[in-house]
Amino acid sequence: MRLIKKIFKFIGWLVLAAIILFVGFVGYITLTDYKPDNIKYIIEKGDHDVKPLETDTFSLMNWNIGYAGLGGDMDFFYDGGTGVRPSKELSEKYLKNVLNFIETNDTVDFWLLQEVDYDSKRSYSVNQVIEITKIKKDSYGIFAKNYDCKHVPIPVSNPLGYVEGGIMTFSVFPPTEAVRHAYPLIASWPDKLFLLDRCFLLNRYPLENGKELVVLNTHNSAYVYDSILRIEELQIIKKAMLEEFEKGNYVIAGGDWNQIPPGYEPYGDYGGHKYKPSIVKMNDDFMPEGWVWGYDDSAPTNRSNIKSFVLGENTTTCLDYYLVSPNVEILKSKVVDLMFAWSDHNPVYLKVRLLD
Repeated sequence: MRLIKKIFKFIGWLVLAAIILFVGFVGYITLTDYKPDNIKYIIEKGDHDVKPLETDTFSLMNWNIGYAGLGGDMDFFYDGGTGVRPSKELSEKYLKNVLNFIETNDTVDFWLLQEVDYDSKRSYSVNQVIEITKIKKDSYGIFAKNYDCKHVPIPVSNPLGYVEGGIMTFSVFPPTEAVRHAYPLIASWPDKLFLLDRCFLLNRYPLENGKELVVLNTHNSAYVYDSILRIEELQIIKKAMLEEFEKGNYVIAGGDWNQIPPGYEPYGDYGGHKYKPSIVKMNDDFMPEGWVWGYDDSAPTNRSNIKSFVLGENTTTCLDYYLVSPNVEILKSKVVDLMFAWSDHNPVYLKVRLLD
């Protein structure tokens, strides 16, 4: 009987210790939870003088670089695979090629980047913000954090660990203002402690006609199938875009929307890729008449991560594209099909002209 009592006592102490550790961990994560303001001014108007832009034609490149961790060799546990992070060698290889692509395409006016790590276990604590800024030293770079968690505890056998990252906009022109706009939290406690604090980054540039070019970089929520929550999030960026257009400004929004654009269907052989429409779709009436979606239907921008990439086997779709106001003419929209070698997203190029 004494032995049995000792065993039960020991088990009881183990259970108590586990409870204390769990409560302590959740308390720590709660206390250190990133709580950004709804609106944060990174650059405020009046901070510096900026000359009006003398051109009316601009080029943009939009790319979710997947923190240089989701290249073609990788699968990912969130998407049904088993991978958590690449080896250090693979991570370095992916980042090197991401940097090379950005550096090579040096004639692009605006870069809209998502999933850029500042300090994360998943990317071996390499400060990708600094690494990209080094090769874009002649541009103006703005970073907006959207992920800051001291420890993501899943998967239990090999936790994702600490994550700090966000979105970045680079431009060859200095912005007069750069503002981080928070999206509403669409997850309840405690899930929200471990998820991204989504946002979009709004930069504005003066024009010779007295109006402004407004460029928005967005990364919307994934894995959200509740249309009410999805629409609630989208209303934030919609409101901002409509307000800017009503002022007479020219508006361009690009990013990883995590849903396919209205009316999207693949064209031709789709570059040999296997198409599967996203479960989540952008509503046809999301914006008023005259607003135009800028996408390329000849190749996908995103692939499934249930397995490492094999052309024609992994399902692919379009999640990355642009939306422009009625006073902006799209001259070209093109997916740069890198076959998902360095990220699970392909870059998307856009060329536009501002109309009188």
